[in-house]
Amino acid sequence: MARPRAPLWLASPSRFAALKAPRAKSGLILLGLFLLLCLSALFVAGPPPVSRDPANRANDQADVILYETIIAGVRGGGDYYAVTATALRAGDYPLRPFVTFRLPTLAMVQAALPAPLTLMLLYALAAGVVAAWFIRLRQAITRPPPLAIALVLLVGGMVAFVQPSLTAFHEIWAGLLIALSLALRRPGNWITAAAVATIAMLVRETAALYVVVVLGMAVIDGQRREAMGWAVTLGVLAAVVAAHAYAVAQVVGPADPASPGWVGLLGFGFFVKTMSIATALNLAPAWLSALLVGFALFGWASWRDPLAVRALAVFAAYAVLLSLFGRPDTFYWGLLVAPTILVGLAFAPDGVRDLTVAALDSRRITVTRSVR
Repeated sequence: MARPRAPLWLASPSRFAALKAPRAKSGLILLGLFLLLCLSALFVAGPPPVSRDPANRANDQADVILYETIIAGVRGGGDYYAVTATALRAGDYPLRPFVTFRLPTLAMVQAALPAPLTLMLLYALAAGVVAAWFIRLRQAITRPPPLAIALVLLVGGMVAFVQPSLTAFHEIWAGLLIALSLALRRPGNWITAAAVATIAMLVRETAALYVVVVLGMAVIDGQRREAMGWAVTLGVLAAVVAAHAYAVAQVVGPADPASPGWVGLLGFGFFVKTMSIATALNLAPAWLSALLVGFALFGWASWRDPLAVRALAVFAAYAVLLSLFGRPDTFYWGLLVAPTILVGLAFAPDGVRDLTVAALDSRRITVTRSVR
């Protein structure tokens, strides 16, 4: 039996601490191949670069301006669906199928609130995410310096989520709500997490994939009551989406343009690219960003905790979504899981050390029996 090492940053040994040499060597090979797969992001088409020139905001943030226009129209007394249809036609956006219309939740709330209050709510939500993850992370990382690094990585994943110019963007709110829900969920204590996730789905219906994943995990864990609770949240979303589809049908005609579809088939590299774009990794060279995303996912796999398993399953689900159905202009889907992905880099040192040592270590604990 290989002799386990004391953890570096984590409070307990990583998932790879007790691997035997053959499995550890296979793990190192798989990690190398996975990092090479992450580098495929260098060859995947992405969104056009942002000029960061205020004069070009109409091109750089066309979708944000669309949502701001809709909010202004609703604030002025217009019907949400009529206002949205007019704005989509004016911007040459598709109006069919009905999912091209965002759910009215965020626009209606922002139309009823002053802009400064909306920004304060966004900052409060971001602060709540940091606080909730601090509580969870201090159980896994007890030493102050590594814990501080983990929190910095969390903030690095949220840099796009506190920009005042993006308050009208649905994925900003939904991504923070998913991150908060994930941190709040505990065995036997899931109601608050489910309520937060319901709000996320009502803001952006693609957050339903997160709920499907955690529902599946509850089923696997034998948590029937929790699984039923998550199923109820999906039922609420289904009812809202049905009503939404009916309302959209009242303002859309057969002559309105349809979406070209969402089967992009850009591969796993596109998911890696979206994570790089949506986080502070956007400041690093593309090759380094891609590798760090890979190490972040490896780090999540290293942490031996049910929360890590759920987080990794959520990342995997959205990676499949973006790999198969994402297009260069829908890179913002990655915002739904971007806030927490870089935290995995705080778990990676233990995982890399343990995997490497297990593959190279020849020390053994020998058990002998003496007979007197």
